Amino acid sequence: MDDHDVDAYAKLLRRVNSPRVVVDNDACEHATVIQVDTVKRQGALLEVVQVLTDLNLAITKAYMSSDGVWFMNVFYVTDDHGNKIRDEGVFNCIEKALESDACMVNSTGKILLSKDHNLIELTGTDRPGLLSEVCAVLTDLRCNVVNAEIWAHNARAAAVIHITDQSTGTAIEDPRKLSLIKKLLYNVLKDHGDFRTPIVSISAPGEIHTGRRLHQMMFAARDFERPDSEIDGSVRPDVTVLDCPGRDYTVVTATSIDRPKLLFDTVCTLTDMQYLVFHGAVVTDGKKSYQEYYIRHVDGFPTSSEAERQRVIECIQAAIERRASEVLLYLLL
Repeated sequence: MDDHDVDAYAKLLRRVNSPRVVVDNDACEHATVIQVDTVKRQGALLEVVQVLTDLNLAITKAYMSSDGVWFMNVFYVTDDHGNKIRDEGVFNCIEKALESDACMVNSTGKILLSKDHNLIELTGTDRPGLLSEVCAVLTDLRCNVVNAEIWAHNARAAAVIHITDQSTGTAIEDPRKLSLIKKLLYNVLKDHGDFRTPIVSISAPGEIHTGRRLHQMMFAARDFERPDSEIDGSVRPDVTVLDCPGRDYTVVTATSIDRPKLLFDTVCTLTDMQYLVFHGAVVTDGKKSYQEYYIRHVDGFPTSSEAERQRVIECIQAAIERRASEVLLYLLL
C-alpha cells in the first residue's frame, strides 16, 4: 500500500469513526438537547465535555452510556443567560471541534496554538502576595503577559502564563533571558518552610488546554492531600465511591454546589486518573449538582482497595474545589 492509499484509508477511518452530533431544540422546553455518539475510547467523553464547556454552555443535565463499542452522550444545555441555544454558529463549532479535536475560540481555557508566545508553568506553595511577586518579576524583565490563569487550593498554587518579549511582541528567544526568568521565578516560589520543591518550566506553547493542564499540575502537586491538622471544618463536596456488586463497576457519586465547568472538572480528573466512564448521569437545579458515574480503571477492573477508593474521593473533592480560587489575567505588564 503506497502513501496515497494509506492517507485515503486514514481519512476513511476518520470519517467512519467521527462523532455523530444531533441537536434538538424541540425535545425540551427549557434547554437545547445535544446528542453526541462517539467511538468508546479513553478521553472521548472529556473531549465532548471540553468543547461544550469552552463554548460557555451550561450543562443542566447529562446522560452517558456505553454499548461496548459506541459511547452515547446526551447533554441538556443553555447559554449563560439560561436560554436555549439559537446560534447556528455554535452548533457548527461543536461539530468542527469534535471532528478536528480543537475548537478555535478566543477565550481562556482553549487550546492555544500561537508560536509567538512563551509558555510558563509554575507550581509551588501558596502564600499571600505570591501573584504580585510573580507579576513584578515579569515586569522587571520587560515581559508582556498575554494571559494567565492561576489556581490555589489546599496551600498549593499552579499557574499557566503566556508571555511575549516587550520589545518585539513575539516569543522570547534569548536563552540567557529565559534562564534568568526561570531562576527568578523559582526564587519567588521557593518556600524554606516547605520541603516540596517548586517547579518552573518555560517552553514554546503546544496544543494545551489550560484548565486541564492546571488540573494535572495541581494533581501532581498532591493538593488533594489534606492532613487532619489542616481540616478547617468547611463544607466540602459529598463524594462516595462504592462497589457495584455483580457488575464489575465502581460507582462514584458527587453532590456539591452547582457552578460553571463542574462537569468538566470531574470528568477531567477521572480521565487523568486513568478511569473510564461507562455510564453516568448529571442533574442540576441551578443551586446543587448531583453526579453519578460507573467507572473502571483502564485495565478493565473496578477499584480494588479501600485506599484506592479513598484516593478517588479526595481527588474528586479537590477537583471540584480548585476552581473556586481561579484567577484570570489579561494584562500587558
